[in-house]
This record gives sequence, C-alpha cells and structure tokens, in this order.
Amino acid sequence: MTRIVIADDHPLFRTALGHALAAALDGPELLEAADLEATLATLERSAPVDLVLLDLHMPGSQGLAGLARLRGLHPEVAVVVVSANEDPRVIRRALDQGAAGFIPKSAGLDEIGRALEAVLDGRTWVPEHLQRAIHEQAPDDDDAELAHRIGQLTPQQYKVLKQVADGQLNKQIADALGIQERTVKAHMSEIFQRLGVRNRTQAGVAFRRLELIDPAGKMGDA
Repeated sequence: MTRIVIADDHPLFRTALGHALAAALDGPELLEAADLEATLATLERSAPVDLVLLDLHMPGSQGLAGLARLRGLHPEVAVVVVSANEDPRVIRRALDQGAAGFIPKSAGLDEIGRALEAVLDGRTWVPEHLQRAIHEQAPDDDDAELAHRIGQLTPQQYKVLKQVADGQLNKQIADALGIQERTVKAHMSEIFQRLGVRNRTQAGVAFRRLELIDPAGKMGDA
C-alpha cells in the first residue's frame, strides 16, 4: 500500500487532493498535516511513508527551509512540492534541493496521476508546460549547499536558527524554547560551524535566503 502525507494548511485543498489521490492510485493510505511540525511528527510516528506532498508556504515551512529540514531528517522519503507558485526559478531551486517533482495546485486529475506514477517510479516530474523554463534556470550550487547544511541541523538547532533569523536575542530564544541561555549559545556555536558563518547576522541572512514570497504576497510560512 502506498502511504502518502498531504502537508498543506488548507483543509479544503487537503480534502480535494485526497480525493484526487484516491482516484489516481489503488487504495493509498493518506495522512494529513497542517504545518511542518505536524508533518515531521507524522513521519516519525507512522509506518514508512512513500511520499510527502509539501506546500512550501504552510506554517513552519519557511519556504525552501522547510524542504531542507524535511529532506535532512528524512532523506529516504520522496518529497513533491505542491504549490500555486509556478515560478520556474523556485521550482529549479526546489529540485536542486532534493524535491522529486512539482505539481501545480491547478493540476487536473490526469496530471496528478501522471506525476505520482513518475515519482513513485523513481523519476523526477514537472509539468510539461514548465519544463523548458525550468531547464533554462542555471543551478545554484551555493544555494543547494546551504540547504543541505541547514538540513543537517538538529531540530533544536533549526528552531534556534529560525528565532535568530526573526531577530530574537539569546534570552528571548531561551524563554521561547524553554531552555537555558547557555544552551542557546552552545547551539549558536554549532550553527555557525555547520553553516560556515561567523556571527548571528550572517546566520540569519543565510536562513532568509531560503524563504519565498507566496502567490498571496506573504513571506515564508504565511
């Protein structure tokens, strides 16, 4: 049985996509998550998952940073981006960072079926009408390397880095995460080393590089 996680913060879209998946596949087991933390928790507690359909703009995802985190923690799980953002540059970046494909939210049942068949067969899939534009985008090796490094952070280090990118001070981070300030400092030292940066400003800038503007004009996980 194919086990799929639908990770999107809009209940109606999750339901619609679930119906499409049920029609396209033979009795898949469908799991749902409304934010990145719930997605990761589902992957941890469930039997092996074959595929995650990931919305880059749901809460906690922070654009491509969420994809990097998911790929870092669960490299064995195929991830397909499902988004209304059809910018070829964004899709190229997602593919370079390990996404197995891209499905537009406007896709019809037949297109979703073709995409799932390709990805579950181990192939990369993007819509035909976007293939040329995507292939014309030059790969950004620095961007992909940054995503890989962020994906290697521990869950707690990732949370600390996100707070740093939001402009929080060590004491504020400690209070928010319920840890000691010295623990935050220890995490920061490890984050600097893993990302190859010298200070918290550079760390925050690095994290922000993976954020995206969604089609509604909101940043990251808005």
